[in-house]
Amino acid sequence: MAATATPAVRPAVRPEDETRSRDDIDPGYLVICWNDPVNLMAYVTHVFMRVFGWNKQKAEFHMLQVHRQGKSVLTRESLEKAEFYVHQLQKYTLHATMEPDR
Repeated sequence: MAATATPAVRPAVRPEDETRSRDDIDPGYLVICWNDPVNLMAYVTHVFMRVFGWNKQKAEFHMLQVHRQGKSVLTRESLEKAEFYVHQLQKYTLHATMEPDR
């Protein structure tokens, strides 16, 4: 007589087990530009356009935030990209930092 194979039963997969959001995997980092008394507003706009590839309207929006509010959150990126952007902004003598997005 032939032996019967026992079928393998796959455990039920819950939706939360299937995928996790990017925020769960990498919390992300905010790139922040701070106001300083040295750089002109036109220069800051130019740097934002150069570093991020933004159009003039978006670059001016963030420049005015820096000027009026003292800082602007420019982007949210992975650790490596945030470090790259901070370094690029500092290369243009802007005061830029990064912090974890909570």
